[in-house]
Amino acid sequence: MELARTHQKVPVPSNVRIACLGPDGAVAHVTRTLRMIGGRWKMPILFRLYADPAMRSSQLLRDIQGISQKMLTQHLRELEKEGLVDRRDFGKRPPRVEYRLTAMGYALMPVLLAARQFSEDHPDCRQAGG
Repeated sequence: MELARTHQKVPVPSNVRIACLGPDGAVAHVTRTLRMIGGRWKMPILFRLYADPAMRSSQLLRDIQGISQKMLTQHLRELEKEGLVDRRDFGKRPPRVEYRLTAMGYALMPVLLAARQFSEDHPDCRQAGG
């Protein structure tokens, strides 16, 4: 016996639909957040900076297996542009630059940790492409 899909039959007031699907709705905000952290290396960078408050790019390069210097630099610049990572240049020779999470980066971490917990709680979920 197929379950009824009553949620599709209940009319939704237009103001509720706009709150969810409008330009300032929930979907738009979640999509924006996913774009900020999208990219193969952004999550490893964010989690690594969460574990150690300040790191140099050489340490990130050593700790994140498989990332190239070019991709590390590109993703760090994007994360900095999004306001999630701060770059601190000490203005010394040889150059010394450290990266750290901003307040906004730290505010994002509970969301990422909740996503990790969701994955751990649902190990039987199919993986994309699998």
